[in-house]
Amino acid sequence: MSVQERKQRERAGRERLIVATARELAEQQGWDAVTTRRLAERIEYSQPVLYSHFRGKREIIGAVALQGASEMAVAMRAATAAADGPRARVTALARAYLAFAERHPAVYDALFQLDGGLAYAQEDTPEPLKDAFAALLECLSEVAGDGVHPGLFTETFWASLHGLATLTRAGRLPPEDTERRTELLVDRLAML
Repeated sequence: MSVQERKQRERAGRERLIVATARELAEQQGWDAVTTRRLAERIEYSQPVLYSHFRGKREIIGAVALQGASEMAVAMRAATAAADGPRARVTALARAYLAFAERHPAVYDALFQLDGGLAYAQEDTPEPLKDAFAALLECLSEVAGDGVHPGLFTETFWASLHGLATLTRAGRLPPEDTERRTELLVDRLAML
């Protein structure tokens, strides 16, 4: 292995450590607790080393969001692959989405609530974000209905899931009714 390859590997390792530490700190204490000073202390590198990887917290949030988008896409595809029939797939998709949002609130915030400097629904949208949307679209396009644009239907269904996730987490919807809301969403919006 060349010196250049070793340096690249070490740099990639430091970057993964920074992202993992930011994510862990955010999950434990919220994003307000994630500062470059605290991250530098936790990973035992100086702040200039941190800044050599990310220009600031915004880029770190973006890196966590991209990682989370990839994980969410995998979770949704795994859930739908195990389901039999359109209704079961859409229900599994909705449950997987809501479960991801509940299990990973800081990652969910990085994806959909905070400014990570990422472009959404544009030509230059990063691939992990496009793939997460594609995971929704793959399942939902089969139930969009005649004359309904699958992308628009997917956006509407996604917006509904996002509303359920954020309102439940904020305590505005009682969590014990999540399953009933999911069933209602699937039955009425997907017309299944």
